[in-house]
Amino acid sequence: MFLGTHAPRLDDKGRLVLPAKFREGFAAGLVMAKGQDRSIVVWPAAEFADHAQRLNEASRSDAKVRAYLRVLFSGAFDEVPDKQGRVTLPVALREYAGLDRDVVVVGNGTTVEIWDATAWESYLASQEDAYSDISEEVVPGIL
Repeated sequence: MFLGTHAPRLDDKGRLVLPAKFREGFAAGLVMAKGQDRSIVVWPAAEFADHAQRLNEASRSDAKVRAYLRVLFSGAFDEVPDKQGRVTLPVALREYAGLDRDVVVVGNGTTVEIWDATAWESYLASQEDAYSDISEEVVPGIL
């Protein structure tokens, strides 16, 4: 499980050093893709394969399904971290998420998100007040 918030920096080649506590989860490979909130979402390769299999069960006769799958899969990149735990963030994903140098790596359970540091601060500030209010809507009957 990926937890916590980390603030590494991208180097001049667009490489990110994964937080040490996340490296084992990505050692066998990872998949990066566009997240819904102008972030990059990162799955362990096996988790992404399971996710893709579930998505492929949706009816491709639905135009919204086809559009979602096209955007997700066409903008996805697979990679294996190097020995120092570095991954190169593709230019297309860096541009999509507005990443420059200062980034935030956020654990999100089975995935990790990579955000521009300023965008993350703004997003978090806009969500914190409603956090306790929305728990019953998001997970009714569980909490």
